[in-house]
Amino acid sequence: MLAVFALPSFAQVNQAALETAFSKSYAHEKSGDFSAAMDELKKVFDESSYEMNLRLGWLNYNAGLFDESIIFYSTAQKLKPYSEEARFGLILPKAALGRWDEVIELYDKILEISPNNSTALYREGLVYYGRKDYNKAQPLFKKVVDLYPFGYDGLLMLGWTSYFLGKNNDAKILFNKVKLYNPADASANEGLKLVK
Repeated sequence: MLAVFALPSFAQVNQAALETAFSKSYAHEKSGDFSAAMDELKKVFDESSYEMNLRLGWLNYNAGLFDESIIFYSTAQKLKPYSEEARFGLILPKAALGRWDEVIELYDKILEISPNNSTALYREGLVYYGRKDYNKAQPLFKKVVDLYPFGYDGLLMLGWTSYFLGKNNDAKILFNKVKLYNPADASANEGLKLVK
């Protein structure tokens, strides 16, 4: 459960104190002490600070406190409604909890705001691919390849998706393009054996 704490308002804390808190937080994170990293920010916490909520979402996620992470990332997203950064952050704990329908909704919202966001396209494609819903994965991977025609990840996943949709000729072309990127690619070689 999220702890409630009474702290000075963000407006009352000067820039030097904020920088010190963030600096100490980063140092604790680097050493793997996420609790101490959070504590530094809680000393100067202001619930209306996008940056603090985003950072606390990240730290709670890394500490395995997924419900708390969701609260902070959700607050950050509400503070900056067009933020892709906050939505990508919010995806992390939701994925860790296996809340895949909510993850898809977040990717869809990112793509509504930014239709050519290749990261969202690719990752949503992976979710559908993992569900073996190749018909939904295919257009997402295709758009990634349209945006990055020589991008390894997009080519490989579109190749495998095409294979599972029975489009062996398309799969063969894509796997061969992957091999131009990485001639010894094991996954592309495996795919080529299957489509021959």
